[in-house]
Amino acid sequence: MIPEDIVERAYQGTTTKEDALKLLEVKPFELYALADQLRYEAVGDNVTYVVNRNINFTDKCIGTCGFCAFKNKKGYVLSPEQIREKIDEAVAAGATELCIQGGLMQDVKLDLYLDILRAVKEDHHHIHTHCFSPMEVYHAATSSGLTIEETLAELKKNGLNTMPGTAAEILADRVRDIICPEKITKQQWVDIVTSAHQAGIPTTATMMYGHVETWEERIDHILTIRDIQKKTRGFTEFVPLPFMPYNNRIGDEMLKSGQFMTTGTEDLKVYSLARILLNTHIENIQVSWVKLGKKLAQVALLCGGNDLGGTLMEESISRSAGAANGEVITVEELEWIIRAAERTPVQRDTLYRSIL
Repeated sequence: MIPEDIVERAYQGTTTKEDALKLLEVKPFELYALADQLRYEAVGDNVTYVVNRNINFTDKCIGTCGFCAFKNKKGYVLSPEQIREKIDEAVAAGATELCIQGGLMQDVKLDLYLDILRAVKEDHHHIHTHCFSPMEVYHAATSSGLTIEETLAELKKNGLNTMPGTAAEILADRVRDIICPEKITKQQWVDIVTSAHQAGIPTTATMMYGHVETWEERIDHILTIRDIQKKTRGFTEFVPLPFMPYNNRIGDEMLKSGQFMTTGTEDLKVYSLARILLNTHIENIQVSWVKLGKKLAQVALLCGGNDLGGTLMEESISRSAGAANGEVITVEELEWIIRAAERTPVQRDTLYRSIL
């Protein structure tokens, strides 16, 4: 049984690190049940999704992340015409959101990112631009001799609506020194995301887990997200993302040592702990059907999750690292999965407003 004081703190939104570590020792289904109850209290039985398209505008990258299986595979850069064509296809398919990210190209300044935003907004002013990770913002700023605040102001002025909270991986410098030593530090990620929120640019928050980090570092990561949210209220959702250990250096080292990717039980514990630690702070816990697979993603809806993410139309980064669940899902199939979990499907926009 979960101790009553831990349950009480979970409802109050004051779960501690020590509580979380103790929750890992309880029977899994008791943990899942607590998360599911908190989910129901927070958002009811609706499960949301967004009709969107991912556009990865280049795989060229000067980064050295050991977990990446995407960079420099083809050495492509989409032309403005190709980007516009993908945007037009997304709009024609009913997308309300474009998620645009790419590798870090050498000698590229802020202008490239502004041109991409203008390409969206000139023809389709209504569509929501969910673009550029904190790492891309840092790259654009430093290559252009601008501050983070100046860069964010320019992006917003030219049509940026929200930012993906990717490049977080695990917010622990010990881990980052192993998997991505040349990437922004934990503090830089926190500062960039906080600055975005202060500039009126909401973001998501992510956690890529299942490589070299400990459970304690996972919990610290989620608590860091909670601390930021207390100050800014700028996060729209939290998205746990299990690491795909194929076709990349960190994964190769894991597999050689006899360590495999996360198990289903472990994934469900992460989702449950996320709901419990973030209760009253971040309402939406997004389940990645791309990473988990459709069947386990459905089960995660019974363990704290309340959102199934997007239709994507095109998702190449996870696929490069060994995800076997395709790069697109239809609205009909998403709703089928949701209804079979005895939940109510609701299409939303990027800011979690219902689309009727």
